[in-house]
Amino acid sequence: MVEKKVTFFLAKPVLNHEKHSFSANSMESVSLKPLKLGSVEIGFPIVQAALSGYSDWPMRVIARRLGAPYSICEVMLDEFLVNLKERKRTSHFLHISEEEHPVGGQLMGAEPEQFALGAMKLVEAGFDVIDINFGCPVKKVLGRCRGGFHLSQPKVALEIVKQTRDNVPSDIPVTVKMRRGIDDSPESRDNFFEILDGAFELGVAAITVHGRTVTQRYVGPSKWEFLKELKQHAGDKVILGSGDLFTAQDCLDMIAETGVDGVTVARGAIGNPWIFQQARALAAGLPLPEPPSLREQREVMLEHYRLAESLYGESRVGQLMRKFGIKYSILHPEHDSVRSAFVKIRSREDWESVLAKFYDSDLPGCHPDGRMHKAQGSCA
Repeated sequence: MVEKKVTFFLAKPVLNHEKHSFSANSMESVSLKPLKLGSVEIGFPIVQAALSGYSDWPMRVIARRLGAPYSICEVMLDEFLVNLKERKRTSHFLHISEEEHPVGGQLMGAEPEQFALGAMKLVEAGFDVIDINFGCPVKKVLGRCRGGFHLSQPKVALEIVKQTRDNVPSDIPVTVKMRRGIDDSPESRDNFFEILDGAFELGVAAITVHGRTVTQRYVGPSKWEFLKELKQHAGDKVILGSGDLFTAQDCLDMIAETGVDGVTVARGAIGNPWIFQQARALAAGLPLPEPPSLREQREVMLEHYRLAESLYGESRVGQLMRKFGIKYSILHPEHDSVRSAFVKIRSREDWESVLAKFYDSDLPGCHPDGRMHKAQGSCA
C-alpha cells in the first residue's frame, strides 16, 4: 500500500556551520513525501543504508520491525558474487526473508562487464533494487580501483552504470551511492556532476550522496549545504542524503534543510534500530518517544542474537554478535561497563549473561547524542 503524503513538525533549524548543531526556537510544518525508487514503493523516506560488516539479514529484519521501510545489504564485490558457490558458510550473503521486502543489494567492483554479472546474481537472489557503490573511502578499496575511486574516472563509472542498467531487468530499479567527490578540487566537482547527470540519463532511479569527500573518510562534518545545492540542481530526480545522521531529529533536519527526497541512515542505525520508530513519531507531529527501556532493549537484543544464530550457526555467531553488543551498549546508562562486558562475548551463554546483569531492570535507556557526539550516549 502506498503511504499518503503526510506533514511533520520539527524544530526550525538554526545552523552552527562548524558543528551542524541545531536549536529548537520554533516549530514549523514540513511536507514529507513518500519515497519511490522507480517502480518500487518505499513510503516513509528514512531508510537504512548499506553498512559493510553490519547490514546482514538479522540487522535488516530488526530494523524493518522497528520502522525502517527499506534497507540495503552490506556491500558485496562483483567478482565474489560471480564466483560464489552454494555453500553453507557463504549462504548468509544472499539470504533474504519475505518480511524484509523491499530490500536492496549493493555492489562494488572495478570492471563494467563483471559488475553487470554480479548485479544479475543479486537479482537472481531476490533483491528488489540494485545499488552501485561509488562511495566507499576505505584505502584498500580505493587501491583496487573500486568504490570511491570511480569518482575520479567518470567514463568508467558511467560504463558501469550503463552495463548494469542494460543487463538488469527493467522492472528492477538501479540506484547509485556517491560521495560529493574525491576531494574539494574543481576537477573533482566536475567529475561528480558528470557522473551524477550521466547516471540519471542512463536510467538510474535515485542517487544517494554522502556529504563528505572520499579523502575525508569519516572525519569532519558532512556538508549538508552541498546536498541542498545538489537537490536544486537535480530538480525532480530522486536524491537521498547521507552523513551525520545519528538521531531521529537529524534525519528530519536533513530533509528540511536540504530538500532531499529521503535519507539513508548508516552508522546511526547500528545498535539503535529504534531510530526509525522515533523518526516516524516525529514525522507524525508527536514528541520524541522515550528511549527504549532496558527491558525493551533486552528483548530486541535477544531476538537479534536468535536471528543471527539461525543464519550463521551456533559456533560462529558469538564473535559475530560482539560488535553489535558494543554498539547496543551506547543506549545503556552504564555504557562503559556494558561495552566492556560485550567485548568478551563468545557464545549465547555470554550474551545472555550480559543481558541478565545489565538489562534485567526496567530502567530508562538513553538517547544517542547528535551528530558531533556519535561515540557517546545521552541518558534521558
